[in-house]
Amino acid sequence: MLIISLMARPMKCRCVRCSPNSYYFKPRGIPLMALEEVSLRMDELEAIRLADYQGLYHEEAAAKMEISRATFGRVLNEARRKVAEAMLQGKALKIETPTEEKGEQNEGRFCRAKGRRPGEQGL
Repeated sequence: MLIISLMARPMKCRCVRCSPNSYYFKPRGIPLMALEEVSLRMDELEAIRLADYQGLYHEEAAAKMEISRATFGRVLNEARRKVAEAMLQGKALKIETPTEEKGEQNEGRFCRAKGRRPGEQGL
């Protein structure tokens, strides 16, 4: 029997410069405790901010987040899918804080991999 173990590449730190005023959005008239939640990560919020709010091209936005253009596109697509799900299915949208995501935040950089510092590369 042959067992092959595939390990994913470690998560690269992502530069996040937004700090939202609110961390929950929900349909009006329905108590939060009665709603299902969709969680939006801080890097997903940053991708929406750069592409949709500031109108940057993916290449420029990816450079600001210090990730590849392809990674930026995947993060943005997932963020848009989550926002659409919350809106169309009447769910609450929760913006996760770095401590909730078990990451760390330091000088505007957001690392999703626990225990890594900004600028550190994986093995």
